[in-house]
Amino acid sequence: MSEQLLDDFDRRTVHVEGVGINVRTAGDGPPVLLLHGYPQTHMIWHHVAPALAATHRVVLTDLRGYGDSDKPVSDAEHTPYSKRAMARDQLLVMRELGFDRFAVAGHDRGGRVAHRLALDHPHAVSALAVLDIVPTRYVFQHADKDFGLGYFHWFFLAADHGIPEHLIGQDPGFWIRTRMGARHRGGTPFDEAAQAEYVRCFSDPAAIHASCEDYRAAASVDLVHDDADAAAGRRVTAPLLALWGAHGFVGRHYDVPEVWRGYADDVRGHALPCDHYLPEEAPEETLRHLRAFLGEYGSA
Repeated sequence: MSEQLLDDFDRRTVHVEGVGINVRTAGDGPPVLLLHGYPQTHMIWHHVAPALAATHRVVLTDLRGYGDSDKPVSDAEHTPYSKRAMARDQLLVMRELGFDRFAVAGHDRGGRVAHRLALDHPHAVSALAVLDIVPTRYVFQHADKDFGLGYFHWFFLAADHGIPEHLIGQDPGFWIRTRMGARHRGGTPFDEAAQAEYVRCFSDPAAIHASCEDYRAAASVDLVHDDADAAAGRRVTAPLLALWGAHGFVGRHYDVPEVWRGYADDVRGHALPCDHYLPEEAPEETLRHLRAFLGEYGSA
């Protein structure tokens, strides 16, 4: 794996309930867990994490199924790739590192894992930041033609019979470059070393399949869990920061803070001058808002 972007971060594999999670750590101070999205790895934080480590103990992981973490065998219900299973991985990683309570920030799929983590384990999450998402349940309830076109990959990746695996596997690099390039309107260009790392990891057929299982879970078992939360009145009780790209689909189609207020008790939010990949497209703004939020609410 590429080390040059995060060479001050220690690396290890933490085994949790039989699943090896790739973990990078640096810094001292209150703990904060940073989670990546699709189709990336922890490297999306390469601009933000080193600066944040000046004031915090920063933990970066690859979600199960992504990067250099294990890719467990799935099942017919896609349960191993439910956000509940993925969130539990992260909880147990943090416990293994000695942290029973911590802040968490997640981009894209990592934001959905972070959301589930805050719901399932409210005692563990001191503060929650979600980057360029609104809740999965809300997305599906309000999906329309614009969403289907702009986020076609949600449906493509959830298709059965190995269709997305086969097609993406013909040229993973093309898929990565076109997906990310089509959603970049920020001031900072993508780093070539980070892009190469995403392609390396995504060239593993097991990673392609696991990421499809992530999306299949989102359209099935995750919604079962979300519906149960809604029926029981479960909401995020931790302070929540929503950040989104002003030029991206989320920023153009949703009133992001207002949507989150339907799911969380204490919400604040800011639009950044970029599209979807906030930590890479607008790293200075992302860092500034995270620092301010964590400084106020992120103490363990």
